[in-house]
Amino acid sequence: MASFNRVILVGNLTRDIELKYTPGGTGVTDIGMAVNDRRKNSSGEWVDEVTFVDVTLWGRTAEVASEYLSKGAPILVEGRLKLDTWETDGQKRSKLRVVCERMQMLSGAGGGGGGRPQQADSGTSPGYREPSSDAVPGRGDAQPTGSGAGYDDPDIPF
Repeated sequence: MASFNRVILVGNLTRDIELKYTPGGTGVTDIGMAVNDRRKNSSGEWVDEVTFVDVTLWGRTAEVASEYLSKGAPILVEGRLKLDTWETDGQKRSKLRVVCERMQMLSGAGGGGGGRPQQADSGTSPGYREPSSDAVPGRGDAQPTGSGAGYDDPDIPF
């Protein structure tokens, strides 16, 4: 049987980040996110629902988050669900959390949201880097000229 475990969340940090390091020197932090949902109830009124999610960031992603983010900052997190289980006083406990594989800060410098979104990868998933126009053969060379047959046809939907 096939399985797929992928989560994408956009929300705000619920607390400041506390960066810790493993004995091997790898950065790690647990962040809390508030994810808002707004919908109409049966009487037609708008109702806000907040879901609180715990997310674990590792490596350089954790370091970048601790350096640039604070409580209330908007972020996008992509990762996978993980079920933690433990026992306390003979009682079994469990908690579902997200293990982050990619994090993107959604506000620019100064928190105004006007800057370009920043992105950090944990190294487990390939990061995307926009190629320069020099690196892509033919980029910028192939431009429509408008002289082809039917180019000014009014039924073309663009």
